[in-house]
Amino acid sequence: MKWRIASLAFLLSTAATGLAWLSLQPVLVRLLELLRQLAPPGSAALLALGQVRALLPWLLGFDLVAMAALAFAVLYVMVGRPLRRTEETVEALGRLELEQPFTPGGGPLLSRVQGALGRMAVALQEERRVTQAQLVALREAHARVSRAQTELVAAERLATVGKLAAGVAHEVGNPLSGVLGYLSLARGRAAPLPDVVDYLDRIELEVQRIDGIVRRLLELGRPAPLQLSPVDVGALVQSCVELLRAGPDFARVHIRLELTPAVARTASDLVSQILINLLLNAAQAQEGAGEVAVHVGTSGGRVQLRVEDAGQGIPPEVLPHLFEPFFTTRTGGRGSGLGLAVSLHLATTLGGRLTAENRPERGARFTLELPAA
Repeated sequence: MKWRIASLAFLLSTAATGLAWLSLQPVLVRLLELLRQLAPPGSAALLALGQVRALLPWLLGFDLVAMAALAFAVLYVMVGRPLRRTEETVEALGRLELEQPFTPGGGPLLSRVQGALGRMAVALQEERRVTQAQLVALREAHARVSRAQTELVAAERLATVGKLAAGVAHEVGNPLSGVLGYLSLARGRAAPLPDVVDYLDRIELEVQRIDGIVRRLLELGRPAPLQLSPVDVGALVQSCVELLRAGPDFARVHIRLELTPAVARTASDLVSQILINLLLNAAQAQEGAGEVAVHVGTSGGRVQLRVEDAGQGIPPEVLPHLFEPFFTTRTGGRGSGLGLAVSLHLATTLGGRLTAENRPERGARFTLELPAA
């Protein structure tokens, strides 16, 4: 920028100086010639006139340099610096750096240009703010739609399972009752044979597991009997925790309670079933050793019950399928994949919601929302 201004200043000063000397040179030459004719020959005046005439080219050069310097200073202050600021403003707008101030200056034309750029920056900044707000709203809407879609898919699958449950109960449940009865008779006959009794005990354990799956399928297939009443959720949590603390799954698991007064209009037995299932899952997620936190509070006219563990968390690819019937990540026959599906069904029946997410620090968080009383 400075070199361009210097070149322009040199051209302008050369043109101005040339025009000035072209207009003044005949007059000066004529004046010097007249003074030379009037001066006596060999006089000091005549010698001085010769020296002045010899200095004229030097005076022309000095005038040219002075004019160039003056033109450069004026152009730089009045044009160059404002143009540089305008260029920086345009570059900043190109990089979408809209927060820096835009100060008009440098004459009427450049001031108007910079003022227009400043107004453009303000408009772009407002547009960016609106766009960012719309993006946030779209993300939230997308998250709500995704949750609703997941819940809808889960509800449809639960409905399908429910239609099959009645048939399963008759086709599988009745034979299982007969098998359990015959196992009891066989155990009595095989009392003198310890090995046979051991085999029969193992068979009975597996049959009871199948019977439990059938019963949970029935819970999905038939509407739970609702007897809604005001329930102190904190007291209900303490009751469930006391029940579980005596069991082997919580021998090395510390349960931390953070309870605030909260009363929900719900069915205490169904909430207990959901909570016990969530607590057992939390303990098993930490392989029977660690800490489980239970929070109870209210938010937006709803009672929130959160169960948090410090395990490995839920893999992202597992999270969308977590509440699907028969979906489980446990191996060795340790899980039927119905616990969370039944819990979601019960929560929906109670007019609430059951959601799962990973904690930012570590582990998983399950949140049960219920209508407040």
